[in-house]
Amino acid sequence: MKKLLTLSFMVSMLLFIACEKTETFDDTRRIDNEEQFAKISRNSEYKKLESKTGEGFIMYKVIEEGVSEEKPLFNDKVKVQYTGWYKHYWTRDDEFTGDDGNTFKNKLVFDTTELDEGKHATREFTVNGTVDGYATALQHMNVGDKWEIWIPWKLGYGGGYGYTSSSRIPEYTTLCFEIKLVGVVK
Repeated sequence: MKKLLTLSFMVSMLLFIACEKTETFDDTRRIDNEEQFAKISRNSEYKKLESKTGEGFIMYKVIEEGVSEEKPLFNDKVKVQYTGWYKHYWTRDDEFTGDDGNTFKNKLVFDTTELDEGKHATREFTVNGTVDGYATALQHMNVGDKWEIWIPWKLGYGGGYGYTSSSRIPEYTTLCFEIKLVGVVK
């Protein structure tokens, strides 16, 4: 009987160990993106802004200060210029050579108003029509401000894929934007 109990216990332990969740690519991606956002959060160049929804915070730094004190509200339509990007691997350069000798583009611009080097078109949309982190930044910006913002995946596209007009953004992605608030549409 004692041998049967011991054998039963050992089989149970093996089944428990075999059923433990193994780390997947999604887990690795989420952890890597969370570590990058934590790194930015510790950088003294950036300031923290709590989300208006209370779901977390974004990090930002001012690149240019506007001359107006006008700020958009959640339901306002705005005119903006921006570039949004992310990286597949935060520990690698923007471009790197893989083990196979091919060049890998690591910094991926997924949406931009840039037409030519330094020249931008202007896009209009409502503040509440954007992801939480982007809307949070806009509601704190003055017209004319240009900011670099970092959005954690929870305030971006979350644990699912995000879609723009030209790209599919992987789940658990930390997003970075350079945004210029051109105006509030009246």
